[in-house]
Amino acid sequence: MTIDTTTPLFRPKLVRRDPRALTRLEVNARYMRKEEYDRLVENIRRDGCLTSTPLIYSGGEHADGQELILSGNHRTMAAVEAGLDEIDCMLIEEQLTKQQLVAIQLSHNAIAGQDDPATLKQLYDELDDVDWRAYSGLDDEQLSLLAEVSPEGLSEANLDFATVSLIFLPAELEAAREAFDQARVGQNESWLAARADYEQTLDTLASTHAAHKVGNVATALHAILAIVENHLDELQAGYTTPDGTPRHTGQVGLETVLASRSLPAPAAVTIAKAISAAEGRGEIEQGQGWRLLERLAGEYLSGPNHVPSEPA
Repeated sequence: MTIDTTTPLFRPKLVRRDPRALTRLEVNARYMRKEEYDRLVENIRRDGCLTSTPLIYSGGEHADGQELILSGNHRTMAAVEAGLDEIDCMLIEEQLTKQQLVAIQLSHNAIAGQDDPATLKQLYDELDDVDWRAYSGLDDEQLSLLAEVSPEGLSEANLDFATVSLIFLPAELEAAREAFDQARVGQNESWLAARADYEQTLDTLASTHAAHKVGNVATALHAILAIVENHLDELQAGYTTPDGTPRHTGQVGLETVLASRSLPAPAAVTIAKAISAAEGRGEIEQGQGWRLLERLAGEYLSGPNHVPSEPA
């Protein structure tokens, strides 16, 4: 279906309405946090009117006298709570289809724009009065971000950026959420990498795309991670020298020793029992089961039947 963009879909007119008599949307994608809504109510009570106009509809299924709020549901509710008896609205009387109504609703929610942080900080800094700063509606999270903004060079016009979408299969979604949660924990950390590493990453992704005939980055990354999983033991090179001595004294993953992130349940039960017994006898400290494994491995290496392997 082709949408005619030459003829106006409707011609709304300005009307005065009692906000209590308007019908709110049953399904509304736009939400508002309680502190934002409370601030909206206070602003309306202070202004004595709505400073932006809700869009309402009276055609089609609502021709029986009901007028449906297409845009401005929260403003209308806040107007009622603020005690307004009448508000200005833009009324659509032309008969529209259900799809047209939904499209109008979504467009009003989506076309909201974005705030350039440097410009936002500049405007906010011009407010000297505490009440007017509160009136602006900026919350604590936004204010903390503004405090970190440097006005120079942050305008969108000065940024070279691209949007990247990562799409995960249902079976991978939970793991992806956990990864993003971990990323948020370290969101204030900075990591420095060489440009050569970046180029090598792109080359690796390109090679994986070609080898597996996949078309998106997420699937290519999944294939790369699967290769890493099959070679976990090779990570030992990060903490083991060629002559078999440790490179550092930090913590490493047990999977790099066993070359697997799991082991059979019967083996796990046997190891757990041995660790519990050693802890109970005071041979090792609580929570340091690895010391028992280290001792058993040391006894094996020093035993008469052990034949040292040749260095690779």
